[in-house]
Amino acid sequence: MIRTKTLAGPLVVALLLAACSSGEPESAAKAKGTVNIDIHGWVGYEAQAAVLAHLLQFELGYKVNKRPIKEDQSWKDFESGKVDVIVESWGHNDLKRQFIEDKNVALSAGLTGNKGVIGWYVPEWMAKKYPDITDYRNLNKYASLFRTEKTGTAGQVLDGDPTFVTNDEALVKNLGLNYKVVYSGSEAALIKAAQAATKNRTPLLMYFYEPQWLFTKTRLVKVALPPYAVGCDDNAARVACDYPPYLLDKIVSRRFAETGGPAYELVRNFTWTNDDQNAVASDMINEKMSAEDAAKRWVDENKIVWKDWIPR
Repeated sequence: MIRTKTLAGPLVVALLLAACSSGEPESAAKAKGTVNIDIHGWVGYEAQAAVLAHLLQFELGYKVNKRPIKEDQSWKDFESGKVDVIVESWGHNDLKRQFIEDKNVALSAGLTGNKGVIGWYVPEWMAKKYPDITDYRNLNKYASLFRTEKTGTAGQVLDGDPTFVTNDEALVKNLGLNYKVVYSGSEAALIKAAQAATKNRTPLLMYFYEPQWLFTKTRLVKVALPPYAVGCDDNAARVACDYPPYLLDKIVSRRFAETGGPAYELVRNFTWTNDDQNAVASDMINEKMSAEDAAKRWVDENKIVWKDWIPR
């Protein structure tokens, strides 16, 4: 054993502490903060938030708070700091004008990589039995098939949560369709309706969207509405065209963009595909996995996808 003189003790201790500190991972050595991510009411969103949260926690060392909340409520909390990140935004040009352009409290953190589609769908068996039903101009001919107790003599268009992006009430009115929009209340209710209509061969005309894991399990056919053209949906009350293609993006508070450091860089760098999102969402629903476990599975199997998202 080598003996050390008493006078050298403080120096040795300092050197030992420095050596120990230099061996820590960078994410542990730095003081990390908290990232507030809002969770909106569809499983694809929750899947995406879970993957980001996993990487923020286990690759960068941040704490993540997740808050379930209605889609239209999140934007109001950018200014107060209650929310840092909306991981998937569907258009919302009105909210972008208010909170990004006018109030300057939020900004886009780039595209998610997902291609968003919104439209009207019928079960595949209906499209085969009634080949012209997928043209909106023929829907009135089939309105009686879609009648429910809630619609009387009109056919039913089944929507989800009323806070979701939807032009359906205006479409029914402006296209002169003998239908009534009924809100099921949630994505889960829409999925259940699609599954039941397919299994039991019951008529269903529903609002739905992609990315969505259900398309890998249940065959639905999109109804052709009048083609979308730029500006045809500018006046919400007069919309008479299909939904636009959506390039989904991430929205963050300006405060988070300016002070979030590596956490903001990770959110900004994040980009994946519809198939990636559907894989995580399907594990959550069909494999009964928690969002955290499904995210961990995807992260473990897809390092080649996410490794470049991590700030260097």
